Amino acid sequence: MSFRSRLFATVALPVLSSALIATPTLADALMKPFEVAQESTDQGQGQPSEEELLQQQQDTQPAAEEEQQGQAEEQKAAEEAERAAAEQKAAEEEAQRAAADEQKAAEEAERAAAEQKAAEEEAQRAAAEEQQAAEEAEKAASEQKAAEDEAQRAAAEEQQRQADEQKAAEDAEKAASEQKAAEDEAQRAAEEQRQAEEQKAAEEQKPAEDQQAEQPVEQPDGSAAETTTGEEQPATTTGESEQQPTTGEGEQPAVAGEETPAETGTEQPATAETGETPATEPVPEVVDTLTEEQKQEIAEDPGKSDETVVLPVENGAAVLDSDKDADNSGGQKSRDQRRKQREELRAQEEEAPVPDSDDSAQTAISEEVREAVSGKIEAGNREEGRRVKRAPDFEVPETTNIINNTVINNTVINNNTTIDNSVTQVNVIERVENRTVLEVGDQLIVRGDDRPRLRRDSEEVYYDNLARGRVRETIVRPGGVQIVTIYNRYGDIIQRSRVGRDGREYILVYAPELEDDSPRPGLVDVGYELPPMRLRIPVSDYIIDTSSNPDRDYYEFLSEPPVERVERVYTIDEVKHSARLRDKVRRIDLDTITFATASAEVPMSQARTLRSVADAMQKVLDKDPGETFLIEGHTDAVGSDKSNLVLSDERAESVASLLTDVYGIPPENLQTQGYGERFLKVKTSIAEQQNRRVTIRRVTTLVRPMARAN
Repeated sequence: MSFRSRLFATVALPVLSSALIATPTLADALMKPFEVAQESTDQGQGQPSEEELLQQQQDTQPAAEEEQQGQAEEQKAAEEAERAAAEQKAAEEEAQRAAADEQKAAEEAERAAAEQKAAEEEAQRAAAEEQQAAEEAEKAASEQKAAEDEAQRAAAEEQQRQADEQKAAEDAEKAASEQKAAEDEAQRAAEEQRQAEEQKAAEEQKPAEDQQAEQPVEQPDGSAAETTTGEEQPATTTGESEQQPTTGEGEQPAVAGEETPAETGTEQPATAETGETPATEPVPEVVDTLTEEQKQEIAEDPGKSDETVVLPVENGAAVLDSDKDADNSGGQKSRDQRRKQREELRAQEEEAPVPDSDDSAQTAISEEVREAVSGKIEAGNREEGRRVKRAPDFEVPETTNIINNTVINNTVINNNTTIDNSVTQVNVIERVENRTVLEVGDQLIVRGDDRPRLRRDSEEVYYDNLARGRVRETIVRPGGVQIVTIYNRYGDIIQRSRVGRDGREYILVYAPELEDDSPRPGLVDVGYELPPMRLRIPVSDYIIDTSSNPDRDYYEFLSEPPVERVERVYTIDEVKHSARLRDKVRRIDLDTITFATASAEVPMSQARTLRSVADAMQKVLDKDPGETFLIEGHTDAVGSDKSNLVLSDERAESVASLLTDVYGIPPENLQTQGYGERFLKVKTSIAEQQNRRVTIRRVTTLVRPMARAN
């Protein structure tokens, strides 16, 4: 009920009711005197007197006045009620008008807010478009810079290639000139020797003719025979000089010693190994007679075949890196020899089954070696040394037992043939930042220095010189964590451990062989002592491609033991330089990281594909912080061997740094090595994306004794 309705019900209605009731009452009062008079007349049988009428009028007049006054008051109250109702109505109308004004103002405010919001959204959209335009411009500039860098790199590579070709041509011309001079000198010496021999023969013949004149026929024959022999000798010597100057000159010691010591010194290691000059003997081509179905069948169960296991793809190379090395050096002949050796190994498979744990893979490592590890590690960390102010420079290995992809070690090579146990020199080809490219036989090797990567974000690093040319490096990390490494004079790791905040020590690498002072070459490949490997698990359980196996359990895969027993604990450098040793452990090919040609940079969009592998690595480290992973870098066959070696090593380091900086894998648990184009995944000399890759292996079982299972 509105206020007006309530006012009408409580004030106006009662007043009006009273007025209606008062009107008949007043009329009755005015008529009363006349009724009384009438009654009196009737009763007195006559009209009242004038005095009576006046008296009656006087008696009734106050009542009428009072009644009239009451009506006036009631009318006045009604008017006041009506006025109050009008005022109330006006107030209500004013309130309604104010409410309407207020609603209008609210609507205007809402409309203004909506307009302001629209303006802000428009400003945000404009800012976003401007930012997108700026990002696109920045991206275009980045792509342009990358293209310019790529062009510069290509130009530099082309310039380097031309320089290498020019140098090779100059070296070849110089060698040809020296060879011609040697041949001329050998021919001159042979001619002088022939003339001397003819003169000597003539002098010896004359007295014989004088003393035996009775035999004229025999003496000339004998003389003729000697002369003929003397005449044929220079022709033979000259022919050998043209084909093999070193052999021809070897028959003339005086001349050979003077003219060709440098040349023979360079070529002799290869000649000592094969008996022939390798440059003139091409590698026999591998004859691939298997169909794709046969390759796939072998890949599913390699243990049933003695053939070299190859990837079941077009132009697929051998699965094992040691088989790739054999194919590169011996071709089809090497494949045939290795197939025969695998046949002989079948009988030993029952005695050496595939390991089912890291412990069973190290059954050949004695309990004494295992128990002595912690004590020797602690002794090495506490050994007194002489503090030095800066990081030492490691020596370059001067000798190696690797000659033309064949190792000479303890007089035994991989085909069980006994040969000379001599060693050959290691030559430094180039130094590129913290990398050194070495020439070893007929192949190149790159040695990197990972100390800068380990020292990153450290609080303190110091070095101590120890006995026998060893150096101890101590890296102090935030929170008191220490990484302690002992190197030999070549930079090979003898031992490495991590001491945590709680003082607990975890062993990462321990190589007792390097503690031995027995002489051996500085750079070795011990894998050639081992027979060809027989892969006895499916290729899909030996190699994982991250692109084709995105849902694979990488932790379970990385936790798997080696596929073959481990003979002893090897040094990390022995593992890096031996394809045969690395073949013992499984590998993950990170083919989701597609490097651009001549580039080691990993785009951040591709870096995200490492997360699942990095999470698996971290899970392995959570279980055992002493695990070691080897990150291998590879290139395709485009470019020079030297530039590809350096590039592949840079790629391995890029992935290792990414695993540390983005995913938190400690750098001391990562080892890196580049192999250039040596281990192609697809056999082709043109640019091939699958060959530009990085591989991860867990090599812990190869480089440190594992704890016995309870």
